Amino acid sequence: MNASLKFAGFTVGLAAVFGLALGAGDAFGPEDAAPTDTHDTSTHDAAPVSASGSPVADQTPGGLMVTDRGYTLALDTAQILAGADLPLRFRILDADGAPVTRYVESHDKQLHLIAVRRDMAGFQHVHPVLDAAGTWSVPLDLSRAGAYRVFADFTPDGGDGLTLGADLQVGGAYDPRPLPPVAAAAVVDGYTVTLDGVLQPGQASKVTLAVSRDGQPVTDLQPYLGAYGHLVALRAADLGYLHVHPDGHPGDGVTAPGPGIDFFITTPSAGDYRLFLDFQHDGVVRTAEFTLTAGQIPGAAVPAAPEPMPAGHGH
Repeated sequence: MNASLKFAGFTVGLAAVFGLALGAGDAFGPEDAAPTDTHDTSTHDAAPVSASGSPVADQTPGGLMVTDRGYTLALDTAQILAGADLPLRFRILDADGAPVTRYVESHDKQLHLIAVRRDMAGFQHVHPVLDAAGTWSVPLDLSRAGAYRVFADFTPDGGDGLTLGADLQVGGAYDPRPLPPVAAAAVVDGYTVTLDGVLQPGQASKVTLAVSRDGQPVTDLQPYLGAYGHLVALRAADLGYLHVHPDGHPGDGVTAPGPGIDFFITTPSAGDYRLFLDFQHDGVVRTAEFTLTAGQIPGAAVPAAPEPMPAGHGH
């Protein structure tokens, strides 16, 4: 096949995605260089509180902008054909357009990369490798075509933690999926994870995720990214990246290695949210996924619509 035919095939594949998935987004992340701090407690770990001491929402979701506070997420390419183990390369640029090469560790890594398709399928949480020139690289499973959002969660040296987002179009046959229903339990690789808690719009809500296997609680979870679990929460309507704070850490003399893992999640608005819990047991990291609606108890029945009034009974 000559070069022009290859390019035509690529264009047709991308056109199928663009026609079915308009308005998509981007996301991904890296391995650390020289470790500096084992866990950053300044921006992610302590739930914000009001003057009365109750948790409150701290700020709007991250990841909605490709440029924020003088930093830009620059993908090497915004279009790619579907495939497994495809290399993703990107840079974080400062206000002068120069690649950032120095970062502060947060949750045991210098940068966390999240990739997810716009319909919430194909979630991946990875840690890219940074080279001396400031380019991050990591393989991603992009075997599912569609519009993806890539999030880079990081803290530049001398700056504050932030999350940037960019769109990545993956060409091929697109099979959009409906958002999974709200549920209080998820099963992954023989493990059952149950969720207790309600997301309340406008404040930081505490939720507990408990891990069990074969009907028995798992009480020997292994630390992962500085905690017994790492949680990513996304707003379904726009893939806004929420601030999630683990409540306690391994070695603090209080936090137990399971079965329950506590988090504070800030939900700035009503609506559906998607939660992805990474936990480690027997040396393997697994991801449990949930759909929640802010203000609705997981598993609770949705109220029936009121009966229509007979004709002539209006005001």
